[in-house]
Amino acid sequence: MQFERSHTDNASAARAGKITTDHGVIETPIFMPVGTAGTVKAVHIHELSTQINAQIILGNTYHLYLRPGLDVLKKAGGLHKFNNWKKPILTDSGGYQVYSLSGRRKIKEEGVTFQSHIDGSKHLFTPENVMDIQRVIGADFVMAFDECTPYPCDYKYAKRSMQMTHRWLDRCCKHFDATEGLYGYNQTLLPIVQGSTYDDLRKESAETIASFGREANAIGGLSVGEPAEEMYRVTDMVCQILPKDKPRYLMGVGTPVNLLECIALGIDMFDCVLPTRNARHGLLYTAEGIVNIKNAKWKDCLDPIDINSPSMTSREHTKAYLHHLIRSGEALGAMIASLHNLSFFLWLVGEARKHIIAGDFSAWKAQKVIDLDRRL
Repeated sequence: MQFERSHTDNASAARAGKITTDHGVIETPIFMPVGTAGTVKAVHIHELSTQINAQIILGNTYHLYLRPGLDVLKKAGGLHKFNNWKKPILTDSGGYQVYSLSGRRKIKEEGVTFQSHIDGSKHLFTPENVMDIQRVIGADFVMAFDECTPYPCDYKYAKRSMQMTHRWLDRCCKHFDATEGLYGYNQTLLPIVQGSTYDDLRKESAETIASFGREANAIGGLSVGEPAEEMYRVTDMVCQILPKDKPRYLMGVGTPVNLLECIALGIDMFDCVLPTRNARHGLLYTAEGIVNIKNAKWKDCLDPIDINSPSMTSREHTKAYLHHLIRSGEALGAMIASLHNLSFFLWLVGEARKHIIAGDFSAWKAQKVIDLDRRL
């Protein structure tokens, strides 16, 4: 993997760059649609590639390990061939599931024992076997195994968890470096900064992660309930420590406003389930603001969903039609809304990139965040 920074903003830490992988080039800043189980919900792979113009998508180690399982994925030749996605893929290591499945897991130094949410069967994730699992899945970007702490979080717990995450990272790196990919292309391992919202812990974690000298770095444990101002403060501090010549990935973030604010702090890569999850409930993001398409005001509105959308689907269908589909529970409603939201998120980071290159990103962002937060 190679990363090249081409432009930086004069009034912020925003930067435009290019990540080159064996499955293609990613122009940064970039938003990555979340395809947890090998699919971005309600969106066809062909639409992701051609209509939405996604450059990279995510898969999840925990979910793919349970279903369809490693035997199927290995027989298929990895996730790229299994779901026919020809561009880069990143896999989350399952650390977030450690956080979210608090009633079904036990955390020890060895790793995490958990019960499947599907059938209750017991499994063990360790730093070593999570690397092996991600080798089988075959993602271009492989995440280190970590523990994502909740918010709020006791300081002693946050420190103990962070230190264990660092020890797990050491084991991840050693095992990853001692093994090879299975399908003839390179994979890149990303460490994850933790430490909750405590400044000294985040500083220590960022310095520790940077010391491993990996090709890219991630920031985890944010967007888990903390105020946005806390997220921005922690992100800013961590970005000032992580190497400038390597991509920075902020995990699980976020809203359109979050994206622009964190791009200004120096983040290159984002992912979040919001565009598709909120789409299924009728919440649409546009350049003018947020639309709840279920509201009665849209029942007889025959204007396009978004005449300025990069998605042809959003320009061809009306608000009244999508209102009808969503209120009726029709699957097509979730499909159209998901296409719209993902297209908008990719358009937004693309516009941010253009303004970074043009040299007026900060002025553009100042107005755009006001528009994006407006309820229509």
